[in-house]
Amino acid sequence: MEEIGQNLTSQQCIVGLRFQPIGKLYHFDTSNYIGIQVGDFVVVETSRGTQIGQVVQFIENPDRTASTGLKSIVRIATPHDLLLRQQWEKREIDAVEDCRKKALELGFNDVKIVSAEFSLDGSRLLFVYSSDEGEKTDLKSLRRTMQRTYQQSHVEMHLVGPRDVAKALGGMGACGLECRCCTAFITEFSPISIKMAKEQGISLTPTEITGMCGRLRCCLVYEYEQYVDARKQLPKRGKSVLTPKGNGKVVDVNPLKETILVELEQGGQHEFLRQEVQPLEELDVLNKKAENSCENCPESTTLVIKKGKKKLYGRRR
Repeated sequence: MEEIGQNLTSQQCIVGLRFQPIGKLYHFDTSNYIGIQVGDFVVVETSRGTQIGQVVQFIENPDRTASTGLKSIVRIATPHDLLLRQQWEKREIDAVEDCRKKALELGFNDVKIVSAEFSLDGSRLLFVYSSDEGEKTDLKSLRRTMQRTYQQSHVEMHLVGPRDVAKALGGMGACGLECRCCTAFITEFSPISIKMAKEQGISLTPTEITGMCGRLRCCLVYEYEQYVDARKQLPKRGKSVLTPKGNGKVVDVNPLKETILVELEQGGQHEFLRQEVQPLEELDVLNKKAENSCENCPESTTLVIKKGKKKLYGRRR
């Protein structure tokens, strides 16, 4: 019974926390607070100082190698902690305005101050920014200026990409949705390439595939795998195929409908289901295999393969 109790405890000792409503999930050890439930706010120590996070999920059967070295939860957040967090959030708005003014005064016109974040005890102040020049921008002078303004906190500057900026600012998406996908539900950004748009037959016009962040839209990855799997079952464009209405050449494919648009040799175009067409290359391969096998067949048997049909004729001696 004691071993069973220990196993149940170990299954619930790792929890996933979020520090933003739609943010990345971080794992912490909560062995000292077994009574914690999903939705509770807790105080933890992070690389950015003391912070308040919300319990999102319990990690069942955690991997021992992955769970080693995790930081522990300090305590369950009290009403005083939550009130203090709200007070710091109000000061963060002023800190952003101050940093933006100082950046302009120092000539950092290509730098955008996105947000500011105080730790729960106010000992750390993190400014999140983006820059057209990326890591080449040296903000030491700006950091020193802000350090003199906020002497009670250790000031840090953190560079983020255009996607993170769009996520933080929110607003309407390029597709017309009132809330961008990154702000609504995306917690981590996936790699996106132009190949994903080509695979789905989407126009490569920049306005069609570019989001408000100036990068390829996150939604290009949503149906990409389905298109790839569906295209594997369909003949490619330009391939010759045999259809119920005769031979033709593939003009276009619709992966999600599993249909092929074929231009027939006798003229005109027609749409066929995947199972209604057969590539002529496959038929040629079958014919060659049949011819090779017939060389070893008994004289009394002749194998004849026609396009789309197979017949076996026996000859009496």
